[in-house]
Amino acid sequence: MAQLNHNLLSNFRPPGFPGSYFLSFEGIEGAGKSTQIIKVKEHLETQGFRVLVLREPGGTSFGEKLRSAILNTTTKLHPLAEAHLFASSRAQLLTEVVMPELNTPGTVIICDRYIDSSMAYQGIARDLGIGPILEIHQNFPLNLVPHLTLYLRIDLETSMKRQKLRNAPKDYFEAQGESFYQDLIKGYDRAAELFPERIRTIDASADFDKVNHLVIKEVDRLILQEKPLEDA
Repeated sequence: MAQLNHNLLSNFRPPGFPGSYFLSFEGIEGAGKSTQIIKVKEHLETQGFRVLVLREPGGTSFGEKLRSAILNTTTKLHPLAEAHLFASSRAQLLTEVVMPELNTPGTVIICDRYIDSSMAYQGIARDLGIGPILEIHQNFPLNLVPHLTLYLRIDLETSMKRQKLRNAPKDYFEAQGESFYQDLIKGYDRAAELFPERIRTIDASADFDKVNHLVIKEVDRLILQEKPLEDA
């Protein structure tokens, strides 16, 4: 794998809104992101935080239209086209929702997928390369990243078993073969190596309560260091 220019990594930073936080969850299908997000939201709300849950692509009217177009397409998209479409949705989400909402102290935004999915899906699984993904995100606001990313890691076998049990219809990406999912794991692992201060890898193959305990522990380590402002 080609070595990355350090400048591509050093340009990324979390949003600077005192008292507010930006979180993301990552992982392949079956990792349990949705249920863990619900529990984290409930946990933070009991601490007095205002919590918004978003998803990528999506979260805005523009982003949801892109989401539908991408995930329901029957035409194979070029990986560079995919990368720019996701970046377009992300830029709109940041400017329309994330930054304005984080401007209210005591807000936590939880995003289901973010830039690490682009690195895993388009960068590695679709063979575009990590470098081009990071280059697309060099300009503001795309250089903004979460304060904390929870990477729920499971292996291919666990993912396949959970998907079979769920028996849900497959979208554009979910319909890919097992080798694609194996590459996704490699992509997420690579992202975790590149951003060790931001990304926390959690073994999500364990039972739900154990995984949730580890997730909450990481969230509390970041967020509860600073309590939200008291209601006026």
